[in-house]
Amino acid sequence: MPTDHTHYLSELKSRLETDLFDRVIPFWMTHSADNIHGGYYNCLDRDGSLYDRKKYVWLQGRQAWMFSKLYNTEEARDDWLAFAEDGIRLLQKFARRDDGRLYFALTEDGKPVHIQRKIFSECFYVAALAEYSRASGNPEYLSEAHTLFEQIWEWSHNPALVGRPVLSGQTPLSPLSHPMILLNLIEELEPPELTTTPRYSQEIDECIRKMLLHVDSERKLVRENILADGSAHDSPEGRLMIPGHSIEAGWFLYHWAKHRKDGMLAEQACDMIRWSFDAGWDPEYGGLYYFLDAEGYSPAQLEWFMKLWWPHTEAIYALLLCYLDSGSEDDLKRLQRVDEYIDTRLIDPEHGEWYGYLDRQGIPTHRVKGAAYKGCFHVPRAELFSIQVLRESLT
Repeated sequence: MPTDHTHYLSELKSRLETDLFDRVIPFWMTHSADNIHGGYYNCLDRDGSLYDRKKYVWLQGRQAWMFSKLYNTEEARDDWLAFAEDGIRLLQKFARRDDGRLYFALTEDGKPVHIQRKIFSECFYVAALAEYSRASGNPEYLSEAHTLFEQIWEWSHNPALVGRPVLSGQTPLSPLSHPMILLNLIEELEPPELTTTPRYSQEIDECIRKMLLHVDSERKLVRENILADGSAHDSPEGRLMIPGHSIEAGWFLYHWAKHRKDGMLAEQACDMIRWSFDAGWDPEYGGLYYFLDAEGYSPAQLEWFMKLWWPHTEAIYALLLCYLDSGSEDDLKRLQRVDEYIDTRLIDPEHGEWYGYLDRQGIPTHRVKGAAYKGCFHVPRAELFSIQVLRESLT
């Protein structure tokens, strides 16, 4: 570990611990529990008050995973385990369909509201089952997770199976989102440190190969969508860059590089993180842009210039990994830059948790702490993982 900046890293660890354990986790435990119907309310205003009673299935899975992870890796607290169990019970009772699909949104008492033609509700259900299986000591949850993962793998290779056929005039683009989430799911299903006979080695190889196709090393950028052979497609979709997503994909890859003791892959992963951060950082107002166009055109997404919470959570953990690996002053400066932005713009010291949506200048556009796409996941995951690597590095 680099030794020149031990004081900063120690201070960062303390701040993250205070935010996670004194403000973020208590916010969700206090305000999101549905003590009548089970599971979690997701739509919470700045002070935690409830403004919509719908329950979003992928956020139920994410929150059940989060509290299972806290139980497994931090402290075996009964309240954390019980909170995770509330989410698992709701998901198993109301979210699953007979065909393996999961709904996207439910009423507060479990009636289906909406289903997406995507695989992500299912992905986070698998992650929750796997982590809760280890927390509860019940292998049946892990068995169900493996069975559903095999279906998800098939759906990811044939989107028509979830209602998204490729039409005759459509360019079949390969998204970064599929191989990266599948690679992360395999790590959840079979943590290498707990696995003696891995069953997904070929799938891991395929996910890594596909993810690296999105990296343009010559231009130092990562494309969100590419043609199947890895070439770029000249369209708004083909030019799309999502800095936060590429940074997240980078640390997924970095984890596997370390598991496999592959130094070259670790460097490729950190390059993905660095290039995506540098491309996405707003030099005038600070913060990471939401969307960019690889050729400099105006992105098709009208909210492209907004500063959202989750790219910054991904950046602080990913850049920390890169700095601890490299000792580079440039990596440290990137880390400190995003750390300062989070501390001054995103954290809410009064009510806890983080603001989710800022304008380009860094002013909150929404008061909400929870919504259909923001829940108890990105903030506590990044803080927990960062705390854990800092503990290891500072000892």
